Amino acid sequence: MEVLNPVRDWVFNKVHTGNLVYNTCWEDPECDRQLLSLDETSKVVMITSAGCNALDYLLDNPEQIHCIDMNPRQNALLELKKACFAAIDHSNLFAIFGKGRHPDSQSIYREKIRPSLPAFAAAYWDKNLRFFKDKGVRKTFYHFGTSGTFAWLALRYFATKPGLTEKIHQMLNAQDLAEQKKLYKEIEPSLLNPIVEWLVNRHVTMSLLGVPRSQQKLFVTKYKNGALGFIRESLEKVFTQLPLDNNYFWRVYLEGAYSESCCPNYLAAENFDILRNRVSHISTHTCKVSEFLKNNPGTYSHFILLDHQDWLAANDVEALEEEWHYILQNSKPGTKILMRSAAEHIDFFPDFVKKRVNFASSNDTLQEIHHRDRVGTYASVYLGTVL
Repeated sequence: MEVLNPVRDWVFNKVHTGNLVYNTCWEDPECDRQLLSLDETSKVVMITSAGCNALDYLLDNPEQIHCIDMNPRQNALLELKKACFAAIDHSNLFAIFGKGRHPDSQSIYREKIRPSLPAFAAAYWDKNLRFFKDKGVRKTFYHFGTSGTFAWLALRYFATKPGLTEKIHQMLNAQDLAEQKKLYKEIEPSLLNPIVEWLVNRHVTMSLLGVPRSQQKLFVTKYKNGALGFIRESLEKVFTQLPLDNNYFWRVYLEGAYSESCCPNYLAAENFDILRNRVSHISTHTCKVSEFLKNNPGTYSHFILLDHQDWLAANDVEALEEEWHYILQNSKPGTKILMRSAAEHIDFFPDFVKKRVNFASSNDTLQEIHHRDRVGTYASVYLGTVL
């Protein structure tokens, strides 16, 4: 009911302003890097999220990456990852962020990592390092934060279904796509049933996953079963059309940890020394994108906006226009702008943006790359080039 919308928005804002929301990035950096063509001259402005993708982009050696997030906890997470590269070896890094737990996390943090953290990040992790302690009911970092809490609850539910957890493990480690597809078809009825439909169509559930009411409305209007219909379509694509052997996005949420052969690039042993020497290229900023650009004017080569403009378009058009004003003011011909959306087609670009930016959303190359996206939860991807 419309009368409940202010309450729903309040719930979403409370979730997002009081918690770590994303404990891992939910956008595929392999696709991003193909689209962006970063190099040593690139100056990037991006949304922080969990910081995984900023570290991934460092493999292309951009000159600067400015990570911006209004939630200081997301920036504190990226700062913790940066400090780990500066202070500890790969085996300890993988225990902390690969397995999501380390039996000696307290002492390693206090003696080695904390001195490399900025004050705001140290203050946050002083209170929340228990996420990595390997004790209690939730034994991995990836079961904390709001999206992690949802994953933990989902796994608890799976455990009530005889044999389901084992079949999920078999599917993640299937020998080929045919076996993977067969196992998914056996699993699907337990994953997507009336109980799950009721749960995922609740506003609180979507808020835990970082989906605001404006994006939820896209599910309601397009799919008969609301969010469940969207989830069914996404899972069908991911689990029956794309191999899971390198799909670390779904592995970490279905098993609570990465494996050494299936993990983000920043956790791969062969990339450790490269990234250790480049993490200083990343800076974090707790503010709006427009605020950062206003206070840090320059000529930037790339903007990576994730899907946050979906929310701006539905809730604060003035802020949307202000953000585009500063983006264009701080761009040059050829600057690339990457964004995703829960909508299949975006029609909210201001007229002055349409005159200055050539957006690709339907060309064959873009769609082919989008189809390979291992996350599979965005309806569209847009790549703009400033004229």
